[in-house]
Amino acid sequence: MGQMGFFDIAHRYAGLDAKNDPLVKIEVVVPWENFRGRLEAAWRRPLEERKSKAGRRPWDAVVMFKAIVLCALYNLSDDQVEYQLRDRLSFMRFLGLGLEDKVPDAKTVWLYREQLAQTGVIEALFEEFDGYLEKQGYLAMGGQIIDASIVPVPKQRNSRDENERIKDGETPEGWERQPAKRAQKDTNARWTKKHGKSHYGYKNHVNVDRRHKLVRRYEVTDAATHDSQVVDDILDPDNTASDVWADSAYRSAAIEAKLGERGLKSRIHRKGHRNKPLSEREKRGKRPVRRFGRASSTCSGPRATTWAGRWCAASGWSGRGRGSG
Repeated sequence: MGQMGFFDIAHRYAGLDAKNDPLVKIEVVVPWENFRGRLEAAWRRPLEERKSKAGRRPWDAVVMFKAIVLCALYNLSDDQVEYQLRDRLSFMRFLGLGLEDKVPDAKTVWLYREQLAQTGVIEALFEEFDGYLEKQGYLAMGGQIIDASIVPVPKQRNSRDENERIKDGETPEGWERQPAKRAQKDTNARWTKKHGKSHYGYKNHVNVDRRHKLVRRYEVTDAATHDSQVVDDILDPDNTASDVWADSAYRSAAIEAKLGERGLKSRIHRKGHRNKPLSEREKRGKRPVRRFGRASSTCSGPRATTWAGRWCAASGWSGRGRGSG
């Protein structure tokens, strides 16, 4: 096999363009340089605070912001986005990197994102990012799809007494004197069962507009929270259509009433029972709800992180080529 040349790479990129690579559209409609000033202010220390100019040259601010956007668009963890940046031509082109260039590693992506969160600018940045796409016609339309997925986290090896105290909102005895141990404990995650298997962690609730497959509303809860309890929080009042799709876990008289009060039309799947199977009409209407990819490690707490949820790509955007590629 010969070495790949410039024209070979150009031919590959032309093939991606023919398949309507969504990253090409985003690259065109978003003025990335408008973000540079705020990104560098969050990530770069003022000159007077720097001890010296020695050390490794920092990553370009816009390149790192694009990497963080990719994590959200394709619902990737930091480790996954590092792998995909090494493996996928479309990702490399989006960041402006060539085959010979280095890519940001997982720890670097995490550090840059954490710095944005700590400085309090990440919400504003992604709201502006949202606005640029809306101006180009990426409005919430065609109805909304709601769904939830479990986000597993490392299991806690607590005693029964410690678990009881945590559930009561208390700190187990002795943890205050062991800050290193306390830092490793996740007291917000909870256990749940799904398909007969136990899972420990959180639950990622999302609302996707049916036309563009962009996540419009987002909420994170502990895993024990039932999907139906978050419906009020994730319904999108700005969607231009009234239809709401969801799987049968969301079907109840209470939810049907809530949708009716809001003028929304339920397309929630029905579930057959032993003594009351689905009719032929109901079976025909039970089209599968496209599943969204498993939540990434950016969703690591009980509070909704709007920037990540709003731009996790779903269905047609993220369902292909996830994971190991």
